[in-house]
Amino acid sequence: MTICDVPVEPTQRLLGARFIRLLMMATGSGLSMYLLTSVIPLYLAAHGSAAIGPGLATGAMMLSAVAVELLVPRMLARWGYRVVLGLGLILMGAPALVLLTTSSLPIVVLVCVIRGAGLAINVVAAVALIAELAPAHRRGEALGLYGVVVGVPAVAGLPVGVYLTNVIGFNALFVIAAVAALVPLVLASGIPSRTSAEETHVKVLGGLRGSGLLMPSFVFAAVTLAAGISVTFLPLAAGNHSLAATALLLQAIATPGARWLAGRYGDRVGPARLLPAALTLSALGAAGLILIDTPIAVLTGSTLFGIGFGAAQNLTLTLMYNRAPASRYAQVSALWNLAYDGGWGLGAIAFGAVVAGTGYPLAFALTATIVALGIIPAVRAAVVS
Repeated sequence: MTICDVPVEPTQRLLGARFIRLLMMATGSGLSMYLLTSVIPLYLAAHGSAAIGPGLATGAMMLSAVAVELLVPRMLARWGYRVVLGLGLILMGAPALVLLTTSSLPIVVLVCVIRGAGLAINVVAAVALIAELAPAHRRGEALGLYGVVVGVPAVAGLPVGVYLTNVIGFNALFVIAAVAALVPLVLASGIPSRTSAEETHVKVLGGLRGSGLLMPSFVFAAVTLAAGISVTFLPLAAGNHSLAATALLLQAIATPGARWLAGRYGDRVGPARLLPAALTLSALGAAGLILIDTPIAVLTGSTLFGIGFGAAQNLTLTLMYNRAPASRYAQVSALWNLAYDGGWGLGAIAFGAVVAGTGYPLAFALTATIVALGIIPAVRAAVVS
């Protein structure tokens, strides 16, 4: 009998011991990641690699994450959650200590590649395990709670990391980032050693035809495309660092709260019914950046986009899990994370190529249009449900 076969009582607890351990491990991993996301580029710039170092380091980490996400389902099928999540924490934390000894660009990039692999392992395995641990009728709420927990390091880690470099220096911060990921290893003993259902679909891109997983993946990729664009280009387009920082902070704060609320109410009415509203808010928020010279439009747009983005994260993922058997949970997690990272990276690259010829307002308009196109299949899915 698998976890999903166990009858679920209405009073079944959401926050069991294993769930709490998993959330704590995810918090440590996320804190380690976000503390150094902006600090490593600063570290490279401070040691003579300002030209290509920052972009190369960040790009290497994300490309590594995308590549390893394809492998995680097979790793889970072979070694189980406990070993794989432990490995992810080690790959995230231990390489940070290497930065104590060198600022050589090739080695720093290699560190980022290894940490990217740890990131991929942690997010794919954690989300898949949550889908197994959570009661089926509260899965959306569980995924939303996970989103809130991992959202805290995202909101706090970026500014705190940059601030601490001026207070305690790079080396002390590298140690803190390593400890944040490695200390939660003591919690791994409480994580299931094996998956509860035999994993038969270890190929992330295999068996997708007729699975119902493609539509939510592509719709979510359209939203993450806009997210990658806003984070990368809003500071450049606004020309006002205070305005850009405030807008991105509002977006970052709105996202995890919306992710949890969408999960809570999505469990009651079905995620497909709420998805069109999430995409509409995302499109309206992205459109707010068309008026890049109007602060109120930028702030309002960023807030609306944060709400839509957070809701879309939960609703698409819950919808995918509702359409998949337990034997495909790892595949769902990997596919969703590919849509997240792939859309984020592709959006930044494509926007950079487009904006040179169109200017920021028109490029932001095209971005909003792409997000809005996702409303059509989402409405169809809502009608069918």
